[in-house]
Amino acid sequence: MTIAILGAGAFGTALAVALSANGPVGLWGRQASWRRENPRLPGITMPDNIDVTDNLTSVLTADTILLALPAQILRGFLADHGARLNGKTLVSTAKGIDISTLTGPSALIAEACPESCIAVLTGPSFAADIARGLPTALTLACASGIEGPRLQHALSTPVLRLYLTSDIAGAELGGALKNVIAIAAGIVIGAGLGDSARAAIITRGFAEMTRLAGRLGARPETLTGLSGLGDLTLTCTSPQSRNFRFGLSLGAGQPFDRATTVEGAATAGAVAALATRIGEDMPIAAMVARLAEGAVSVEKAVENLMTRPLKEE
Repeated sequence: MTIAILGAGAFGTALAVALSANGPVGLWGRQASWRRENPRLPGITMPDNIDVTDNLTSVLTADTILLALPAQILRGFLADHGARLNGKTLVSTAKGIDISTLTGPSALIAEACPESCIAVLTGPSFAADIARGLPTALTLACASGIEGPRLQHALSTPVLRLYLTSDIAGAELGGALKNVIAIAAGIVIGAGLGDSARAAIITRGFAEMTRLAGRLGARPETLTGLSGLGDLTLTCTSPQSRNFRFGLSLGAGQPFDRATTVEGAATAGAVAALATRIGEDMPIAAMVARLAEGAVSVEKAVENLMTRPLKEE
């Protein structure tokens, strides 16, 4: 199997470093002028068998391509290049819901590349940990009973362990929705509301994730696995999470570098719109969306959540 990764951000680069343990890897980025060290992963030297390039054509010879592109960038990229990817095995690593179509990455890929086998790689992971070779476990979702196990073995390494599922919807939604809750957790801590409040947000946020994912066809056990509860735990408790840091800034009333990709900000808006469309109650996601837009103050958001009607858990 020949492997290429499209997207030379921190996560795409980290995956290239990890997978280079199994053989040569192509790594493409629009501005990949660097060769041996990605500025987004300082201190990590690229192994010699990683071909870093800004020439897309040169990496499209691979039969398996990982799409390590931000969720809100993916639709436009596929519109431009989907025909060239069609028929290849495509693995999405994006964690988000497209704000325009209210669909996940796998649906966007399926529409643009109908002849491709599609998989989703997701779960609790930080780029720096993967690049440094620290033990990491992820979920690989693939509906194909033949291609799934093949990918599982090809993309696993001695320190990167993949667990296989056929539940693409559950894996994808777990990865997208947890970013929204991570922003909420960061808001709580940034506003000085304490760890007890964060625990409540994580717990009730997980309940929202599970309800929405279930309505959209996900299996409950997938949400309790690595791609749901596992990823939620990581991103709600670590300052390495951009979504959590974004929430910290919102809660503290401080500016945040918008040049940094915060998948959960756009996803919150998409989730709020999607929940309204299907009639699902998502109060935390809706409040995060309004806070990210600057449409409500933190104080008012907390008041609104705490004065909702009392109910059974």
